[in-house]
Amino acid sequence: MTAFLVSGLGTQVPEVIGDPYEDADGVRYLPMFRQPVLVFEGSKETLTAAHTRALTRALPRALFTSDLFGTGNDHDNRAAVRAVRTTELDVVGLAVYGPRNAVDKVLKGARMHP
Repeated sequence: MTAFLVSGLGTQVPEVIGDPYEDADGVRYLPMFRQPVLVFEGSKETLTAAHTRALTRALPRALFTSDLFGTGNDHDNRAAVRAVRTTELDVVGLAVYGPRNAVDKVLKGARMHP
């Protein structure tokens, strides 16, 4: 789920992606995030509140709902999200990007995942 979530940030917020890597033999590798990705965890209520706060602050975000565990492709994933009203989404994962203080406020109540 984490990989799906952060992939959305890399496509829409290009400044988070660094330059490609290259080893001493000149073999090239794909670029990765420029900074660490922090993973937090929280209760269902914490996730729901974080989703609402991310929306009200208009921060770039990606979500993973419980319905996506039952789909097998990108088309069905989008259809599953589109079928549910915003306030009814069963959010089980959320990626948010923005200034640290804004993200900290969005994630209030969540704790760093061990």
